[in-house]
Amino acid sequence: MKNLPTYIRCLTAAFLASAMLMACSDDWNDHYESEKTSSQSIWQTIEANHDLSNFARILKACGYDKNLNGNQSYTVFALDNNTLTDHETDSLIGEYNRQKGKGVRDNDNTVVHQVVQNHIALYRHSVSEFSNDTIVMMNGKYEPITAEGINGNAFTAKSISCANGELYQLAGRISYFPNIYEYLGKDEDLDSVYTFLKSYSVYQFMESASVPGEIVNGKTTYLDSVVVLQNSLFEQLGQINAEDSTYWMLAPTNSEWSRLVNEYSNYFVYQNSIAKSDSMQYANTRMAILRGAFFNRNANPDKAFRDSAVSTTAQSLRHGSIILLPGYVFYHPFNSGGIFDGATNITCSNGNVLKTAHYAIDKRNTFLQDVKVEAESYSAQDSIVDAVIPLTTRTVSSTNPWYGKISGNGYVDIVASNTSTDPNHYPMPNVYFTLPNLLSNVGYDIYVVTAPVTAYDENATADELLPSRFRCILYYVNQAGKQQTKRLKIFTNDPTKVDTIQVASDFKFPVTSYGLSKSPTRLQVWSNVQRNQTSTYSQDMHIDCIIVKPHEE
Repeated sequence: MKNLPTYIRCLTAAFLASAMLMACSDDWNDHYESEKTSSQSIWQTIEANHDLSNFARILKACGYDKNLNGNQSYTVFALDNNTLTDHETDSLIGEYNRQKGKGVRDNDNTVVHQVVQNHIALYRHSVSEFSNDTIVMMNGKYEPITAEGINGNAFTAKSISCANGELYQLAGRISYFPNIYEYLGKDEDLDSVYTFLKSYSVYQFMESASVPGEIVNGKTTYLDSVVVLQNSLFEQLGQINAEDSTYWMLAPTNSEWSRLVNEYSNYFVYQNSIAKSDSMQYANTRMAILRGAFFNRNANPDKAFRDSAVSTTAQSLRHGSIILLPGYVFYHPFNSGGIFDGATNITCSNGNVLKTAHYAIDKRNTFLQDVKVEAESYSAQDSIVDAVIPLTTRTVSSTNPWYGKISGNGYVDIVASNTSTDPNHYPMPNVYFTLPNLLSNVGYDIYVVTAPVTAYDENATADELLPSRFRCILYYVNQAGKQQTKRLKIFTNDPTKVDTIQVASDFKFPVTSYGLSKSPTRLQVWSNVQRNQTSTYSQDMHIDCIIVKPHEE
């Protein structure tokens, strides 16, 4: 008995719903209840309809008569002859054949991609009076569909349920709306950036999504071969070809691209012995332009976006012992002088292209950054001479006054160790630190940062608080791969503070180590304390980090 009121309410709701449905107009009922059915395939149904003869001609010219006559299910939105004229049909077929004659594959053929696949969806999609949905067309475009039509184009005839899918007839062509990647390929001013991105594109056959046909000579043929565009650069920069993502891309025009390439290529000169050195220079030069140019709008909501544009590269700045200082974030991008200032904004199906003849992304905020090498990192310590091995890593306690003032709250002790059997040998401990990812033809300032002993031991004795005295030597190679040496001065630190000592100024390396697994560039930090100087200087060194910064006047 307790459930009776609920039961009655359900009956009442059902009755009211039935009454509302009965009150629908006769036209509405005719539209859905009189939907036609056909035992024929979609292609046979289209071919038999004289009003769809032009649409049929395009389908057949592009080979889609075979697709629509097979077992795979489709939904087709056909264009009648009032929408698709004889002249337009001839022009489209001619363009298809012209591109095919030039070797353009069907997936890249604009007639197939922008017209045929723009009016066909995989699988059967029916509509009802309650339809308010989105379907995915064969070219990946998302189109809103309702009871009345698709993407604002009204249905002009009753839908036909065919043996292998649904057939609708439209009053107008479904507009083709390019995504960011497609737009780059349409705009002649952006040929350069598009050509570079496209060079990484490959199509991969998806057997699981393809429709198998007959077996010929022991091999399966496919009525519908599904291939998917893959691009390794999109994995790094942003999926600008994906219809279910939203991005903004700052795209330099051809003239601006050429200017940047001419400038940046000097920074990526590799030694001749490096495999594919020319290809590395070519690719890294162009990636240096693009790494800060992609913005995922999911990570940049409107309000935050106006204050700071966070590029897709901004979160990937750590690589082993190297720490690139913060970059790839651009403040007040829409303001005068901001990165979007003066750019032409083009709306695409999955975001926006900002086309610019003045690329305002500062290289000092992207690829030309400071490089910091943590001395306590084992991967940074290339070789160790006359010092206790392994070097002792010190961690700064959270209660120590130096906490937060030393990079990573850690440093390394380089302590003298005489392992020689020669009694006259006096140890001068020294360490070679690898300097990775430095660019060619860039003036660099190089700093050695030392830590005070009290960062680890607040009760250090007077003898332990003596300053260090050290020499620095740079080792690097020229383009021919020949070892080069640059002896720097002797330096003394202040043991009472975190001391940043400049050991080189505006020094230019002839080749880059960018992206190499092993850099040939090393900085030797060598204790330079003689026997008669031990009361004035400490043989030991306490190194926090090495910082390499682009020189600024």
